Amino acid sequence: MQFKNTLEFAQSLDKHDALKGYRQKFNYPQVNGKDVIYFTGNSLGLQPKIATDYVDNVMKDWAQLAVEGHFYAEKPWWDYHERLAKPLAKVVGAKPEEVSVMNTLTVNLHFLLVSFYRPNKKRFKILCEEKAFPSDQYLLQSQVRFHGLDPNDVIVEVKKRDGEHFWRTEDVLAKIDEVGDELALVLIGGVNYYNGQVFEMKKITAAGKKAGAFVGWDLAHAVGNVALHLHDWNVDFAAWCSYKYMNSGPGNASGIFVNEKYLNTKAIPRFEGWWGNKKETRFLMEPEFDPIATADAWQVSNPPVLSLAPYLASLQLFEEVGMDALLNKQKTLTAYLEFILNEVDKQVESTFEIITPEARGCQLSVFLHGEGRAIFDYLMEEGVITDWREPNVIRLAPTPFYCSYEDMFRFGEILKRGLQR
Repeated sequence: MQFKNTLEFAQSLDKHDALKGYRQKFNYPQVNGKDVIYFTGNSLGLQPKIATDYVDNVMKDWAQLAVEGHFYAEKPWWDYHERLAKPLAKVVGAKPEEVSVMNTLTVNLHFLLVSFYRPNKKRFKILCEEKAFPSDQYLLQSQVRFHGLDPNDVIVEVKKRDGEHFWRTEDVLAKIDEVGDELALVLIGGVNYYNGQVFEMKKITAAGKKAGAFVGWDLAHAVGNVALHLHDWNVDFAAWCSYKYMNSGPGNASGIFVNEKYLNTKAIPRFEGWWGNKKETRFLMEPEFDPIATADAWQVSNPPVLSLAPYLASLQLFEEVGMDALLNKQKTLTAYLEFILNEVDKQVESTFEIITPEARGCQLSVFLHGEGRAIFDYLMEEGVITDWREPNVIRLAPTPFYCSYEDMFRFGEILKRGLQR
């Protein structure tokens, strides 16, 4: 498509946007009496308007039924989480029985590593990306120390090449080969939080499995943002938060994927609790754990129904739209934002450098050479909600559910004014 940096062109794209009606299904903050231009769906998604109804229904059932709401609410609480499995499975490319919702992201990764990081004298090393999200770094370091090992001896980081801002798949594969028989686990962020790069998950998973390691993915920035086929890729496990592109609300419940080959067995090591016990025997209060034949076996406690309610609300929108439609708009919307940035770059003295490679979702990370945090502050004051990362990177995530092409044009005009002050 031949883009134009004009309001009329942007509005024309919006007019023909198949998803244009969904913008009105979300609540927007306002600055100076106007809806903001919201670029931080990669940090916290906007609130779906229907989320209030879903939460209110739980509150109403609690008020009217109290404990009986577990079994007699409109959506009974004891199996409330099961309603999320089918739509989530479509988003991550899994079978419904391979998906569950519980806890929060790093908590779930810790639980999953009980099952999938089992070091021995031969296999004990973990491969991850250089400068992974800090929580993942802390997770891996603490898991290694828990097993009585030294992180310096265990954790192997795949580095970017000098002068480059992205990882090369061939370097990841080469490092897997190099570690070889010592490799116990590959755990990488499917989409890097800083530069927005989408890793070649299929290739890396296949290489890790060939080496004899377990392979898992932190999908915090990937779920709801890029195409995932976890089952077909033969991924062992994965986890993700739900409050970014999934729009479930701040700090909300996490999702997990466990490959079906590990389901319906007592043999796998796992921290266990009563909500992972089969429903048919759960309330018999038997002394021995009887695992559910799904990923729900990794649940340990009652699901947080008030948290799951807005997550279920958002998933209804994903069900209506489908990932294919979201991904189609995402590609065009992100390409238009890149075009706008390049057009502004021609008109100002500052130099932009987009450090996000072509393997991307909707996030563009932009070095603003010669600029400091003042430009970020100006954007925020003008109603452009974006994200600043040191030393001078602005992360922009034009989420297809609720960002418009006109937003991209208006952002370009505001950015230009800020740089020309």
